[in-house]
Amino acid sequence: MIHLLILYLYQNLSVMITKTQLIDTLGQLPEDLSIDQVIDHIIFVEKVSKGIADSSTERVFSKDEAKLKLNKWLK
Repeated sequence: MIHLLILYLYQNLSVMITKTQLIDTLGQLPEDLSIDQVIDHIIFVEKVSKGIADSSTERVFSKDEAKLKLNKWLK
């Protein structure tokens, strides 16, 4: 499972999280959890970090643009 996490992070992290951020976020998790829960949490933290970075660089869609994109996907 760890190799899958490393592969995912290598292929998908356009916004890197620091080792300190990773340690801090892992410290907030319960003592007993599965590796899948750890991976899910790390992916969640990465996605939030990427969203914040996209927002700060104005790489976002307006409500109308989002509706158009969603309409294309939902057809």
